[in-house]
Amino acid sequence: MKVVKFGGSSVANAEQISKVIDVVAADADRRIVVVSAPGKRHGDDTKVTDLLIGLANVVLENGDYEAALQAVVARYAEIQQELGLPADIAVAIEADLRGRIEDRGTHILHFMDTMKASGEDNNAKIIAEAFCKQGHAARYVNPGEAGMLLSDEFGNAEVLPESFEKLAALKDASEIIIFPGFFGSTKAGEVATFPRGGSDITGAILAAAVKADVYENFTDVDSVYAMDPRIVPDAPAIELMTYREMRELAYAGFGVFHDEAIIPAVHAEIPICIKNTNRPEAPGTMIVPERIYEQTEVAGISSADGFCAIYIDKYMMNREIGFGRRLLQILEEEEISFEHTPSGIDNMSVILESSELGDKEDTVVERISKELGPDDIAVEHGLALLMVVGEGMHYAVGMAARATQALSEAGVNIEMINQGASEISMMFAVKETDRKRAVNALGHAFFS
Repeated sequence: MKVVKFGGSSVANAEQISKVIDVVAADADRRIVVVSAPGKRHGDDTKVTDLLIGLANVVLENGDYEAALQAVVARYAEIQQELGLPADIAVAIEADLRGRIEDRGTHILHFMDTMKASGEDNNAKIIAEAFCKQGHAARYVNPGEAGMLLSDEFGNAEVLPESFEKLAALKDASEIIIFPGFFGSTKAGEVATFPRGGSDITGAILAAAVKADVYENFTDVDSVYAMDPRIVPDAPAIELMTYREMRELAYAGFGVFHDEAIIPAVHAEIPICIKNTNRPEAPGTMIVPERIYEQTEVAGISSADGFCAIYIDKYMMNREIGFGRRLLQILEEEEISFEHTPSGIDNMSVILESSELGDKEDTVVERISKELGPDDIAVEHGLALLMVVGEGMHYAVGMAARATQALSEAGVNIEMINQGASEISMMFAVKETDRKRAVNALGHAFFS
């Protein structure tokens, strides 16, 4: 059995949905189909999820939401018409949206989740109808009714352990199951969503629950590439990689796969295959528990903008018991998540997303100065993080030297270096303005 997930670009319009049906019908093992909300049809288009967020915000502001609602309905009506489905489908979707708005209650985050979830939910219903119209036995399944139980952390929910046993029953279905991604139900019966991009998580949970042979994640690229092809157009494709390599790369900027989505598959040891809806014959990228690799082999290089660093100097810091804990406690109390904490004898740095620090920067700096008494403290914005990742780097000699030499020869100044405890990744912080040059330099060093 295969669980297959199709992202927003794969279900953005009737043409793409027809491709989805062909892909599923071509392999009898593809029994459970997870679908996203309609994505962009073209470069300057708007995703349905973003339209729904806009609609919800107008409702919460007590504004006139009619135009925003009709914009959402129009997207589905276009799909319904082009697939040749009955017009009452679009009518039912409009009624569904109006019902969600009327029942909004007072909990803002819950209402937002309810509205966002309608994107996947209504698209799954349309796609199930399209499968049936083309002669395939298929049925829509509501996540909450099937047993997708989530925590009540609206917008950032996690699956509850008891879900897996309940969802396992789907493996006995005689029809093709069309399952909306991204959301589930709390124990109280309220709709809750995973973080954005959570349809990947839904697919991995279902694959683990039914003990699928493989989890196929269909997107709009042939495979995962060793570097961002927008930066390095001739970046090589990755044919095979491990869970740990994908997790490291996804965390640090690889947008093909949601980094949290890999966890259920890891626990169940289910291979993941990234494939292209538009070119299903391409082999794609397999993600497996373990692989044979050569020493010094690098799987990929990822990068991301939007980071900052808090630099703290204090003489004899190493003798001050609890300094690091108290520093991180300040961030915890201010509800700020951090990424890395490289340190020295008399200094310590904390790297975090600039958006996490936001308007709390002055408060954090003031608290560090007052509570920790550093000799110097500075905040630097405009940083990019680069990750060089590969199982073959473990115990290999000279990997850092190759990377730093490449960056030096490219004229890129390294702001910070950190190696993961697993020794399968190296992190470099550079100026955002140097990011593309740095990626190209590292790519030349490891993949030329």
